[in-house]
Amino acid sequence: MPPRDTAVVTGAFSYTGRYISRRLLDDGVRVKTLTGHPDRGDPFGGQVEAAPLDFSDPDGLSRSMQGATVFFNTYWVRFERGQTTFDRAVENSGVLFEAARKAGVSRIVHISVSHASPDSTLPYFSGKGRVEELLEGVGVPYAIIRPTLTFGAEDLLLNNMAWALRRFPFFPVCGNGNYLVQPVYAGDVAAQAVAAASRPGNSVADAAGPETFSFEELLRLLASAMGVRCRLVRTPPALGLMLTQMVGLMKRDIVLTRDEVVGLMTGLLKSGAPPVGSTALSGWLADNANGLGRRYASELNRHFR
Repeated sequence: MPPRDTAVVTGAFSYTGRYISRRLLDDGVRVKTLTGHPDRGDPFGGQVEAAPLDFSDPDGLSRSMQGATVFFNTYWVRFERGQTTFDRAVENSGVLFEAARKAGVSRIVHISVSHASPDSTLPYFSGKGRVEELLEGVGVPYAIIRPTLTFGAEDLLLNNMAWALRRFPFFPVCGNGNYLVQPVYAGDVAAQAVAAASRPGNSVADAAGPETFSFEELLRLLASAMGVRCRLVRTPPALGLMLTQMVGLMKRDIVLTRDEVVGLMTGLLKSGAPPVGSTALSGWLADNANGLGRRYASELNRHFR
């Protein structure tokens, strides 16, 4: 994007949106964010203007987007809880897209997920596919970015796997552990998203990193980088999920969902396209493993409490 343009980013104070916002600021782009957590710490020292992510006020959302050239959408929910459902998240996404259209935004860059499909039997992936269909029909030029397993300093999943490897004598591996994952660095996802904002036409592209591991290999890489020993124990998927749910009860959190287990085991976190990301997880761990898993990171604390 040209310097002095304005971009709106959902969740600039959270995870993927934070990386996108940092990239935009570094390029001289003015950034506004729509946030559902106005009390969350501002990592940008006031450089990002914040407005409410209030789905009940679509006109207010549109006013917040006025003057923006591009809208970067990272909004989604990881699992259902109370009134937070995948169906509601799909509806909310449609509200955002329509608000962007009314505001005169000239391009929407949407962060989806690898293998998103409205026909998926997994509600997380089918919901993401339905959101893509909504975006395709809104009438604003778009780019859809589909990351695999995103990693970075703020990531909950990788951090909590590291936390468990540090603290327990064994780690349950659902099934044979040979299913593949292709981690992609959050900074590379951000770079791809920002680059897509300046390209004409509509596009859909995966975001995947340069390395592919079996799940067992990923766990062994984590343990080795942290210098810890933990026995990997293959378990039936139902037992592995039950054990993680027990940890969730202990931490008052949801550690892992059935959708995530099935998606992982069926290869949905590996792309069939050539890798776009250049940051290797193995290299990133060499610089960051010491800080991983020192504290448990709660999904419910971050988004629901």
